[in-house]
Amino acid sequence: MQDLEFTEIVGLICKEDTRFDRKAYTFVRQALDHTVKELKKKTPERTGKSQHVSGAELLEGTRAYALEQFGPMTKTVLNAWGITQCSDFGDIVFNLIDYNVFSKTDADRREDFANIYEFDEAFVKPFAPARSGRRGSRASGAN
Repeated sequence: MQDLEFTEIVGLICKEDTRFDRKAYTFVRQALDHTVKELKKKTPERTGKSQHVSGAELLEGTRAYALEQFGPMTKTVLNAWGITQCSDFGDIVFNLIDYNVFSKTDADRREDFANIYEFDEAFVKPFAPARSGRRGSRASGAN
């Protein structure tokens, strides 16, 4: 598919479903490409076979790709695009399926994208400072 066609299709989708920024669709498309490439590296037996990935695989690949692209700003960027939970990625994917940009199997469902991970846990926690084992770390005898 050419980028112009993709851009036009995303424009149509965004007129119907205003929840997500256009950039969210481009990001999900790039995240899918990243996920397929990473899965082929990890499981070489997938090479040459269908490039289909499950909802959970796509969400995990999307998480890794987002952290790679945006680092500690990941949750902020996704939220700015209207993505606040895993099911939002599923809605974007199924919007693209409805326009024949992505394909699905009979087993694929929107629910496959529900509650796979919490955004704070996935996108904030990796950048949170490590906590020491001591509380109120004052040097002893420093009164």
